[in-house]
Amino acid sequence: MKRFARGYVRTVDAVNYRIGRVMMYGIFVMIGILLWSSISKTFFLPSLWTLEMAQFAMVTYYIMGGPYSIQLGSNVRMDLFYGNWNDRRKAQVDALTVFCLIFYLGVLLYGAIDSTSYSLQYNERSPTAWRPYLWPVKIIMCLGIFLMLLQAISELIKDVARIRGEEI
Repeated sequence: MKRFARGYVRTVDAVNYRIGRVMMYGIFVMIGILLWSSISKTFFLPSLWTLEMAQFAMVTYYIMGGPYSIQLGSNVRMDLFYGNWNDRRKAQVDALTVFCLIFYLGVLLYGAIDSTSYSLQYNERSPTAWRPYLWPVKIIMCLGIFLMLLQAISELIKDVARIRGEEI
């Protein structure tokens, strides 16, 4: 089991690290879209697609960067007590709270898969003038939530190892 846990943690961390590093450049995609929106509104006819495309890019940036954020521990914590605890105590509290995260992500993934299935089955479109299909962004959301779930399990394994005094 220890060997499987190490392999799981290394694999999930490596995949999410690489995806997260690529997603960091997504901010430039959003800047480009919003810059084009400003330019087109000022000098040309306004583009119908820019606002929704910027929203889709933001969803991708946020949801696909989430696992990387969890991996780096850059999520928000209440540091009133946490900062003064030793590593073992932090790992105990983190292991307890990651169960809440895993449950939340599981429910979120269940709903996202159901929504994506509906979107694919009925060719769901946005109710705006541009009317893009919604299934691409919903598939990205499912993938991102799944990767966050895998990363949360990886963090749980690392916390359990820290509680036992081991390192993975």
